[in-house]
Amino acid sequence: MKKLIEKVLAPPAPHMVGDGFRVHNFFPGGYSLGLQRMSPFFMMDYNAKVEFPASERQRGVGVHPHRGFETVTLAYAGAVAHHDSAGNSGTIYPGDVQWMTAASGVLHKEYHETEFARKGGAFQMVQLWVNLPAKFKMTSPKYQSITTAQMGKYDLPNGKGRVDVVAGEFHSVKGAADTFTPIQMYNMYLHDGATINFELPSHFNSCILLLEGQATINGTTVKQDHLLLFKNEGTDVSIETTEDAKLLVLSGEPIDEPIVAYGPFLMNTKEEIIQAYEDVNSGKFGYLED
Repeated sequence: MKKLIEKVLAPPAPHMVGDGFRVHNFFPGGYSLGLQRMSPFFMMDYNAKVEFPASERQRGVGVHPHRGFETVTLAYAGAVAHHDSAGNSGTIYPGDVQWMTAASGVLHKEYHETEFARKGGAFQMVQLWVNLPAKFKMTSPKYQSITTAQMGKYDLPNGKGRVDVVAGEFHSVKGAADTFTPIQMYNMYLHDGATINFELPSHFNSCILLLEGQATINGTTVKQDHLLLFKNEGTDVSIETTEDAKLLVLSGEPIDEPIVAYGPFLMNTKEEIIQAYEDVNSGKFGYLED
């Protein structure tokens, strides 16, 4: 059965996160979809393609804490560097993914990579907050640096494009990321005249972000920078293109637990939020120089 479409969302008005990320927040706040609508994905900030001028200073976001979830940053243009208080650091380039499990708590900062900042240019990113079940919220932080070369690859017939499998599985091709709950996450690079068919579980919360170009998804035309939200009915997805297109496919099994979100923390109770602030203030998240 064809996966039914709930709605197509235009990009909400952008806002700045720090001075390095100009984002459209599709959920949870951009369209008041609610905290659980896209569980396990709690937040999607989309930095649609924008030109940053050259700068000797690296724009970005200063030191901030996280607990209770994972941040997943997908790069499409430009380059982002990061450091955290667990000793992890790295740079992601177009096609790469930075998958940080904050879990019990880290301090984190992210900013434009040095050479990109000096030269300036096109910048396009997606950052997701992926919730963790209660039993994993206080596990040790970890970091997965996933280059495009490390991802599973599915090539369309006749050279019509490819699918990079970040997480989950696509037509028996396995993704690179380790996840705490079942998640399907794909970057699709489709050429003019491509047709691709696949399935997503009917009970998973699923959406597709059109990063570039235009595509017809299950009969509905979706324009660049728009988000298609599926209903939790049906499984079959068909995508057709009449121009080159780039898409991000997200699908995940919902986490059926209470959510209490406040600032940079995503927990199950108000008391856990209070404890998170106490732990940050007492130095339990470690130290990271701004």
